Amino acid sequence: MSDNEVTGRAGTQMAGAFEPSPESGPKPPSAITGHFSDDNPEMVQFVDADGNRLATNATNEPYAQIVEDMTSEDARTIYRDLVLVRRIDAEGFALQRQGELGLWPSLFGQEAAQVGAGRALRPHDYAFPGYREHGVAWCRGVDPVSLFGMFRGVNHGGWDSNANNFHLYTIVIGNQMLHAVGYAMGITADGAVGTGDPERDCAVMAFTGDGGTSQGDFNEALVFAAVSNAPVVFFVQNNQWAISEPNDKQFIIPPYQRARGFGFPGVLVDGNDPLASYAVAKHALDKARSGQGPTLIEAYTYRMGAHTTSDDPTKYRSDAEVEIWKHKDPIKRMRGFMAERGHADPDFFAAVDAEADEVAARIRTACQEMPDPELSTMFDHQYTEPHPLVDAEREEFIAYHAGFAEEGGRA
Repeated sequence: MSDNEVTGRAGTQMAGAFEPSPESGPKPPSAITGHFSDDNPEMVQFVDADGNRLATNATNEPYAQIVEDMTSEDARTIYRDLVLVRRIDAEGFALQRQGELGLWPSLFGQEAAQVGAGRALRPHDYAFPGYREHGVAWCRGVDPVSLFGMFRGVNHGGWDSNANNFHLYTIVIGNQMLHAVGYAMGITADGAVGTGDPERDCAVMAFTGDGGTSQGDFNEALVFAAVSNAPVVFFVQNNQWAISEPNDKQFIIPPYQRARGFGFPGVLVDGNDPLASYAVAKHALDKARSGQGPTLIEAYTYRMGAHTTSDDPTKYRSDAEVEIWKHKDPIKRMRGFMAERGHADPDFFAAVDAEADEVAARIRTACQEMPDPELSTMFDHQYTEPHPLVDAEREEFIAYHAGFAEEGGRA
């Protein structure tokens, strides 16, 4: 789509990403709610909703070799990730409903985008998540129990960011984008970009949703990334709902096209296609590591569940829209592809399902058995050095609660 095809304001007709193709399949969500279509010819796809491998075309050709180079083991790894991540997410939802977690932001429906991007990262790359990136956390080796600890309120994050090169969750929308660019500028200053040494060169990936693109921090991060040629990939999961606000209340120009205005490439990928998500993310990360600067990836996907467990999506979206996206399920898509290509047998799929049951049982028990933190620990780490005022407040607080125990209550 050329710049002169953009005619402007909300409610006007626009070309390219905004126009559904009337001849293909069921009505897209854009025809039901006014959202943008997922049949854009600029969208990178390799596998259709039934798992059939799509032909190479002008859009996916730059990434085709990455997919061709993938092995059966690679396919099995991605499928296992998809199934286990969905089960972990389901346990988080159930535990919240049972009163074991204070909140849970589900990734249901977005597994392919997160696993594809997560597996494209090298161990020495660094990921900066929002608060829904449970799939990326899994790919980076973060124990799901650590995620539960945060949403149970017994820790302040639960994992060492530098142990897995996976930053703590960021609740402030879009804030992590600036953190990521700053880190990327730092590794450039360290000489860890563009050396040609795969053991040294690294990149950064920052994750947010479509709602995050409306934040000032997001746009400021893109400015800094562009002018510093930072080795960062912005991975926008467009799940089409910023809580209850649809895409057409968030932006006119879709995120991947907006990257041009900041001076670097933007790519649209089918976020429910695991192979496409992996290939596009790997391509962008390789470019970043080699010193070719930032890329923005818009992974077009769908949030099948609620924004969080405190949200009721039936108040603002239609059942028809959700039903359409059920047929684009990433696990069904990946399993169909693997069966069609002979990448796995029934025993493999059964073993993954059994492993999912085992993982679910382990993390459920671990969550329920988490000890409550000592109340006095809230005063720890307020300052780098001991502080007399904080020390006095701690002692007063401890004495206050001790009084309840003396009266037969619970301190």
